Amino acid sequence: MTTSQPCPAPYPTVPYEPLGVPAPDAEVRSRAFHDAMTRRRTVRDFSPRPIPDGVLEWAIRTAATAPSGANVQPWRFVVVTDQDRKRRLREAAEQAEREFYARRASPEWLAALAPLGTDWHKPFLEAAPAVIVVFEVHKGPQSPRPYYTKESVGIAVGFLLASLHQAGLATLTHTPSPMRFLGEVCERPPEERAAYVIPVGYPADGARVPDIRRKELDDVLIRL
Repeated sequence: MTTSQPCPAPYPTVPYEPLGVPAPDAEVRSRAFHDAMTRRRTVRDFSPRPIPDGVLEWAIRTAATAPSGANVQPWRFVVVTDQDRKRRLREAAEQAEREFYARRASPEWLAALAPLGTDWHKPFLEAAPAVIVVFEVHKGPQSPRPYYTKESVGIAVGFLLASLHQAGLATLTHTPSPMRFLGEVCERPPEERAAYVIPVGYPADGARVPDIRRKELDDVLIRL
């Protein structure tokens, strides 16, 4: 016979404190944020210029405000700045990427990537002054079972990218597959599973990015 888990006491409540944006200013602020975010791009060429103190910490604090299933907050952000560890990360990632481009990716996938000019070389993993490795935290000795884990971590990463961009930093979202090597490089326990690798820093002088276009609003918005 199984016994059900006792339900924890409900959270105490506190008054909600909205930002209180006046209605006439709402669209102005929304558009200003949009205009800033349209300049966010994936950057592969980084400057060695150091990141100002506190910026990464505040960006991760912002990421950690994201909603999560049952408020479990199943994320861990590992900031890698040690040059030797970044080198190890790059070597392991490039080994996985060589296999991907040579054998695992379908012709259709490779064709979709071709205009972006990507390949197995990942020098940005060493060149960027910091690399944030984001882990999903699953059930373990010190962590509860998470719910909607990938969705929760994905939202947190969106907050992280927006915060870093607002601080004037460039990022790249890298998802090598498989990712098991990241647990070893970052010395994380088995219940933490790598999900994203995000190099962070200032763009190199003269950095260039593909001239892509975003979909128009009518292509992504449906009103019912």
